Amino acid sequence: MPKNFKEELLFTAVMAGLMVLVMAGYNIALTDGFGPHFIREVLVGYPLALVVAAICDLGIIGPGVKYLFFHYIVNDWMKTKQIRIALTISCMMVAGMVTLMSLFGMVVTQNFGGNVVLTYLHTWIFNIFMALPLQLLIVGPIARAILGSVQKRTAAKAAAAQQQSETLEE
Repeated sequence: MPKNFKEELLFTAVMAGLMVLVMAGYNIALTDGFGPHFIREVLVGYPLALVVAAICDLGIIGPGVKYLFFHYIVNDWMKTKQIRIALTISCMMVAGMVTLMSLFGMVVTQNFGGNVVLTYLHTWIFNIFMALPLQLLIVGPIARAILGSVQKRTAAKAAAAQQQSETLEE
């Protein structure tokens, strides 16, 4: 779990960056197939989708999920292993992000179909079935590994600085 705002930004950049890239490709493949312009379509829509996803993650879904989780859901069993907390928060984040980003995708592509509610529900279901395993099995572990690596490096630098300051004091 990120311990400060800098780590939160790094974690969000990796998580949102990978999730948006794969989910954009997935949605374009579902709607248009793998045509000659597939990669271009993914890359053209990527920057705006990434900005929207980061705003949703850092400003709406992330704070809401953390509030709900730490006030109403967390229990002693979850606290015994950090991964239980991480996976529960990840599932809640995916549900929230799919809810908003499916709407974003429909608006951007102007894909409202005959019935907006049914089109949204269809989009949401297809996205949740892709996003949840993607997050839990691929992107989440990658993001946590990168964050863990940064945290270890930061801790090692802090320990070295502490040791150096103790040596100077002697």
